[in-house]
Amino acid sequence: MANIDHAPSKYMLNLLHVLPAFANEGKNRLNTIVELNSMTINKYEIITESGQLKLDRVGFSTLTYPFAYGAIPCTWDEDGDPLDVEIVGVTEPLVNGCLVEARIIGIMKFDDGGEVDDKVIAVLADDKRMDHITSFEQLGEHWRNETTHYWEFYKHLKKPGTCKVNGFYGIEEAVKIIKECETRYKEVYLPKFEA
Repeated sequence: MANIDHAPSKYMLNLLHVLPAFANEGKNRLNTIVELNSMTINKYEIITESGQLKLDRVGFSTLTYPFAYGAIPCTWDEDGDPLDVEIVGVTEPLVNGCLVEARIIGIMKFDDGGEVDDKVIAVLADDKRMDHITSFEQLGEHWRNETTHYWEFYKHLKKPGTCKVNGFYGIEEAVKIIKECETRYKEVYLPKFEA
């Protein structure tokens, strides 16, 4: 999983631009760079140009992330960032900045202040505790309600009413969105990166 198809270099590689989105497309496994764990109000983001983690902001309330969270390499969502991943069911905190393989179980469509900012829903691919979870529906109604509540209220004290969950969809729709984001990365982001 961690092998990179590049010759050794004295310059550090930025995994956002080196790894493909899919670690194994046939098994719905994504390469995912972990940005943060559950139970935090701190929002860490990968600096797209350099690959380092940055504290982007401290949340305005005590509402904490209910899942681990990361970014998919070589993707570009409509909000101008790599496509996001919610990693559910993580039993032990992950190391921020580490690379994991996450298995797709769905996608949540999300509008953040007028921008499309969809979230792939996944589990850790190598966690046997999650092998039986093959669809977001298996997480149950309470999980959907909790996730919807988080995303619709996480910015409420700063910008009330600006976030809207537009539904949960299955693996097929998630793969479609990921592929659209891979294309957008090549067509929109890479020309700027190479300039």
